[in-house]
Amino acid sequence: MVAVLITLTPGRRNEFIDSQKAKVQIPVLPIMDVNTHWTSRLELLECAYRLCEFTRDWLKDPKYSDYWPLFTTQNEWTIAKYVMEVLRPFRYCTLWMSKQHTITLHHVITVYNDLFGHMDGVMRALAKKKTEMKEDLYFTVRVTPQKLSKYYT
Repeated sequence: MVAVLITLTPGRRNEFIDSQKAKVQIPVLPIMDVNTHWTSRLELLECAYRLCEFTRDWLKDPKYSDYWPLFTTQNEWTIAKYVMEVLRPFRYCTLWMSKQHTITLHHVITVYNDLFGHMDGVMRALAKKKTEMKEDLYFTVRVTPQKLSKYYT
């Protein structure tokens, strides 16, 4: 919703770009829409995460204070960061396999072993955590190896 607000008018768009100019080489806008492939959703989330600071600063302008409740909380950004970390190897493997122009069957076992190993590491790290948010993430991530096993055993 904030992406829609930022890009709704040329003036807002320009203000948001101007807010980045002193801090980044190439200012960007939030991604409005993506393809339906899951890796595109991850790109959208990563773009929103990179623009978090600029979006927060933009919303601090008194003209946009009515929209402040739409801004993502710090806990929500923390969850988003964990989600991105968990999914990044899946995206890498998906894109790598899809860009191969040869038979990739001989890579399948290695890729899936890497993905299962990654998920085991995520599970071990989250199992030690005691904050409510991380416990929730643990129970959410816990079903992933079961899902992977169902499709890739």
